[in-house]
Amino acid sequence: MLRWGLLGALLALGSYFAYTIVEDPGNQLFGRTLVAGPSNAREVALTFDDGPNPPYTNRILDVLRAEHVHATFFIVGRAADAYPDVVRRMVREGHALGNHTWDHSHLLVQSRAAMRNELRRTDDTIYRVAGERPRLMRPPFGARDFAVLEEAKKLGYTVVMWSVPLPKDWEQPGDAAIAKRVIDNVRDGGIVVLHDGNRGIVCGKRAATAAALCDRGQDVAATRTIIEQLRAQGYHFVTIPQLLADVRRQTVKHTVARSSR
Repeated sequence: MLRWGLLGALLALGSYFAYTIVEDPGNQLFGRTLVAGPSNAREVALTFDDGPNPPYTNRILDVLRAEHVHATFFIVGRAADAYPDVVRRMVREGHALGNHTWDHSHLLVQSRAAMRNELRRTDDTIYRVAGERPRLMRPPFGARDFAVLEEAKKLGYTVVMWSVPLPKDWEQPGDAAIAKRVIDNVRDGGIVVLHDGNRGIVCGKRAATAAALCDRGQDVAATRTIIEQLRAQGYHFVTIPQLLADVRRQTVKHTVARSSR
């Protein structure tokens, strides 16, 4: 009995560490992902997951427009299909788009064919409603393994993670707490994740959906505070494509510097 109990405990511990590894945003074990931008650039990328989710996505877009900030939205396909006007507004106002799968399913439990379908279906929907195909992808829950990254690469995606610990805004701890958790952990080249939706749930068209699942009002207020306070610290805001361009320039610069020694 003791032996079986010890074995069970070891298996549980191993499963916990394995789970932690596949969802650790900085882990590069399974392949290269974008975690942050240049560490010597006073810039930060705001990203939003799980939308569109009106009216909260619209309110976040209002804040971004008023503050002259461009962000990156990782879109869930079924939500884009339900709210095409919001996606079109994102593009019209200069924001970047990323693929966050069709219905926010956990990719690690899917076949490769199912993964491809999730991504292609979302890609096709975004193209249909907004006229552009995203070249960025973020896996739901940040979970990935060799298969996930290989399929994303085959489809031409850059997989984007994050460097600032998630502020757990989905727990609705208050806008001040969300903002503080972000601001206290931002470094040069940082990638921030906030949520304008909840796993792509089409809240406005499901009367039975609990309002608390859809409410992202705290993220709206936190976004304004984050922009104001980080800007006061000398940061400027970039999209993920801009951050990628800066990473590539830094890489070229370092390569040239090494070759000239």
